[in-house]
Amino acid sequence: MLSGSNRNDILSVEVPLGDRSYQIEIGPDQIDTFSQTVLSTMSDLTHVLVIADAAIQEPWANRLIHSLSTSLRDDATPLRVSSISVPSGETSKSISQLSELWQWMLDSSTDRRSVVIAVGGGVVGDLAGFAAASFTRGIRFVQVPTTLLAMVDSSVGGKTGINLPTSKNMIGAFWQPSLVVIDTDVLSTLPERAYLSGLAEVIKYGVIDDAEFFAWLEANASGLVARDDGTVRAAIAESCQSKARVVGEDERETSGRRAILNYGHTFAHAIEATVGYGQLLHGEAVSIGMQMAANMAVDLGICEPTLLPRQTELIQACGLPTTFPEANAEAMLPVMQRDKKVSHGKLRFILPERIGSVRLVGDIDPSSVVKAIESCR
Repeated sequence: MLSGSNRNDILSVEVPLGDRSYQIEIGPDQIDTFSQTVLSTMSDLTHVLVIADAAIQEPWANRLIHSLSTSLRDDATPLRVSSISVPSGETSKSISQLSELWQWMLDSSTDRRSVVIAVGGGVVGDLAGFAAASFTRGIRFVQVPTTLLAMVDSSVGGKTGINLPTSKNMIGAFWQPSLVVIDTDVLSTLPERAYLSGLAEVIKYGVIDDAEFFAWLEANASGLVARDDGTVRAAIAESCQSKARVVGEDERETSGRRAILNYGHTFAHAIEATVGYGQLLHGEAVSIGMQMAANMAVDLGICEPTLLPRQTELIQACGLPTTFPEANAEAMLPVMQRDKKVSHGKLRFILPERIGSVRLVGDIDPSSVVKAIESCR
């Protein structure tokens, strides 16, 4: 386990991608010193474009903009700083919002020495990352996630994109950031429900990749819920380390290894699409989706019998839901048929074998899917 002995410790995790490798810097007080960090990473930087979630414009985005605006490059010239905010919520991951960003980037005289800075949760990271990936066929970008869920998941790994009206994340690109800066201080202003939602992705890493980490989470759940600084930093670092390891092995989902990161997500995306984005937070949908997947694995005889109760207990200890009475199997199945893991019309799911190990299981009978959904109603 990575850990910091005091508040000022910065934990660093590398995403190993050869000449495109990058660092994830995790610790407090990073917003106010952001310009130093980014200039040390990109010495040729002349222009930054800050794309921020409107909900965190004050104080976090404005403080970061101030850090950039008051800094000088090595040649004593100031950085040129452009900034824009986008509305909060999943509906901003749209073609219309992306088009607005492209026009703003054009009006801001963006060139290939410009860098996009995404400040916000997963929505802004995905949207701004795709804008960076597609403008002039690709410019650099930096992730500054401000939600726990984005810190441990969407800000790492290079997946960017937008939604179609009936399908989530269907349009996008793999475009790795040059740097990820995680300031744990921002979690102090995150609403309780949003913070707990992020713990679902933390739990996911224990199930899919690291049994020792899962056991650590069981022992430290109360500290995580209470937002104990050292405990939270360690959980973020270990989650990022796990994702970095998987992404380093299968960056573009060509071998199937990266697909394990979607544990619970096929169910979760179907829940979100059928009940409407916003009724459940993404992490809440993922926690329910993991329960559905574990129930399916039990029903099919794939996983050890102790896995489901351990997962259930940890999810509940972290204040997350394990059931969803409004789940509608009849509505969810057609959504699942459009999932990116469908092969030749056959449903495939990431299912657990034991804590720390999952695998992709193909040709699942729809009746088993319905049974798994019904088990969590």
